[in-house]
Amino acid sequence: MAQGTGTDGFLDKEARSGLTLIAPPGLYALLLLAMPIATIVIYSFLTDGYLEIVRDFTFDNYIKAWTDPLYRLIMLKSLAVSIGVTFITVVLAFPVAYYVSFYAEPSRKSLWLFLITIPFWTSYLIRIFLWKVILGYNGVINSGLMSLGIIDEPITAINYNMGAVVTALAHAYAPFAILPIFVALEKIDRSLLEAGQDLGESAFATFRRVTLPLAMPGVVGAVMIVFIPTIGDFVTPQLLGGPEGRLIANVIQLQYLKLDNYPLGSAVAVSAMLIVGAVALAFLFLNRRYLRGPK
Repeated sequence: MAQGTGTDGFLDKEARSGLTLIAPPGLYALLLLAMPIATIVIYSFLTDGYLEIVRDFTFDNYIKAWTDPLYRLIMLKSLAVSIGVTFITVVLAFPVAYYVSFYAEPSRKSLWLFLITIPFWTSYLIRIFLWKVILGYNGVINSGLMSLGIIDEPITAINYNMGAVVTALAHAYAPFAILPIFVALEKIDRSLLEAGQDLGESAFATFRRVTLPLAMPGVVGAVMIVFIPTIGDFVTPQLLGGPEGRLIANVIQLQYLKLDNYPLGSAVAVSAMLIVGAVALAFLFLNRRYLRGPK
């Protein structure tokens, strides 16, 4: 009896110790994550007044956010751009991570990871301005092509459009995609690959049936890390997208900072979060189906 009481007391002490450890990050998450999101949700059901928010409950903000053709078009364009950026980034990041994991010398892997993280040394805003310089009317690309005699006048189609936005975003988020894929590839038991080849599988078949499924946790992590923040990026479309390149985050910024319409901006923001969450869950479901394979 006494032993049981002692065990219960030990568990209680262990539970208290665990709660003490998670209390600071839990409080941080509650104050800086949950409360702002809750505030936005509450704002989305209120009414906009002249330079003030009227506390009258309404669904009009969501009705406008979901039925206005302009908002729907911008939301679809934002999804398309984010999916495109995610696809390009992950497809380009996988070979880099694969090379570092399987072909780079073990003593040089740290150097490769160091080089991959170099973009983090500079501000995100500075990197976007650099892309503006590279792709600009008198930028590096146009100046180089003109000096080589390939073109007679600067190309205007490489800047202030969605292509420039996708290029800059793919470059900015490339390290976020490479690192989780690299970690997943590093965890793969190399003997499994050797066993596949010993059984007569080609190198490509071994990659498709062994390496890729085992690396999918890293690919999924890379997709989530790239997809979710890119759809909320407003700096890159504003600086590189031009008048026609504004995305849903720019609409939210416009409602908050220019039009002072917090309720409608909150409704658009909540709608965007729900759509992004639905797309992310759909991707996770399809990935799980892929890993299970045909029945």
